[in-house]
Amino acid sequence: MNNSVFEDPKISRVYLRLALPLVLSMVVSMIYYMADTFFVARTNDVNIVAGVSLCAPLFTTFMALGNIMAQGGSSLISRLLGGGDKENIRRVSAFCFYVTIATGVVLAVILLVLRMPVLRLVGTDPQTFEHASDYYTYIVIGAPVIMLSFIHSNLLRAEGMSRLSMVGTMTGTLLNIALDPLFIFTLGFGAAGAALATVVGYVVTDIFFIIVVHKKSRILSLELKSARIPADFLKQIFAVGIPAAIVNIMTALSTVFINQFLLPYGDDKIAAMGIATKVSTIIQLILTGLTFGGQPVFGYLFGAKDRERLRRLLKFCVAFISIVAVVLTGIIVAAAPGLMRIFMDNETVISAGITMLRWRVISMLFVGIIMLTMILFQAFGKGSGALILSVSRQGVVFMAVLLIARAVLGYSGIVASQAVSDLITAAIAVFLFFKMLWKEFQIS
Repeated sequence: MNNSVFEDPKISRVYLRLALPLVLSMVVSMIYYMADTFFVARTNDVNIVAGVSLCAPLFTTFMALGNIMAQGGSSLISRLLGGGDKENIRRVSAFCFYVTIATGVVLAVILLVLRMPVLRLVGTDPQTFEHASDYYTYIVIGAPVIMLSFIHSNLLRAEGMSRLSMVGTMTGTLLNIALDPLFIFTLGFGAAGAALATVVGYVVTDIFFIIVVHKKSRILSLELKSARIPADFLKQIFAVGIPAAIVNIMTALSTVFINQFLLPYGDDKIAAMGIATKVSTIIQLILTGLTFGGQPVFGYLFGAKDRERLRRLLKFCVAFISIVAVVLTGIIVAAAPGLMRIFMDNETVISAGITMLRWRVISMLFVGIIMLTMILFQAFGKGSGALILSVSRQGVVFMAVLLIARAVLGYSGIVASQAVSDLITAAIAVFLFFKMLWKEFQIS
């Protein structure tokens, strides 16, 4: 493969060439998330909105398990590419592809068998159960294709093909948006229609990526016979991929706990939190694109032992990501009332949602710091630091803050708990960076 994309002397340009297509695909995903919520909310049925919101942890879980191989594999491939090891890149890519398919099929079977207890676990009640069950069934059936979509969207970026990764993600997402009103309203499928549109979109994305890998990629492989890797490679994939997965699993669990704690305050509060969470995803997805878009560059430079360019890239990323986070936070805080009204004509939901939305975005600068530190650990293959951060923001730290805040402040404490957790976790991230990563940026 021609590595010229990574060898450009202006490192900020390399970063932007890889990160901006990912940001654009994230923006399109953001539009999908908002459109999906918009169409469900257009039913003006609080129970449907709450039912779909209660199933959000399912999708996050599929993302988590898909990202074990996707982010773990892409991190390893970036380092192998920096070292010029093309044969092992083929083996790693094929391994990640087939293991993810197998994992998705097994997970779908298990979740279909456990449908009733899982629906009770996520917090359904008699009013929301039917809608949540309809959404659950189709999303679970689609688990293998949803998980698979994350593999090549990440591996293609590791090869430097960020634009094609973006096109694949955008193609499925735009189809998803187009199918939402057809399935939800025209065909009358309701919550099930939203899930079905999602699955169809991911099927198209997967087909696109398979074609691209077969026709365009010079280093990735779909050959089953190549899907064998040494134990040390598997260890490296898990060292990065499992902490990445834990982030998503913790996100799912935090959503479950938030919904459980909000349940005594009414389904309107759960619906409001569901909408506020989706809208706050605007900033989070953009920050995800900006941070994870730089992971292949960090991994390549680390593999090539180019510390001088690593330092320049880090300085640029810290400044650029911080400015974007602050500006977008200000916009969302100011626009919160209008954004909530777009989705639902219910004053109780709108009023609660405005406060929830502002609290969820006010700490996005800290989220940017956490994400950037996380991808540095992943790019360098340092699983221990990534693991600590992955169990903090929406895990151990979040649960401790949530329990204390609810006990002291009640409902207001529940709403503010994520922002406080972000602040504490960002402090942990800065400490870990100087403790475990700073030496990798020193020029001897």
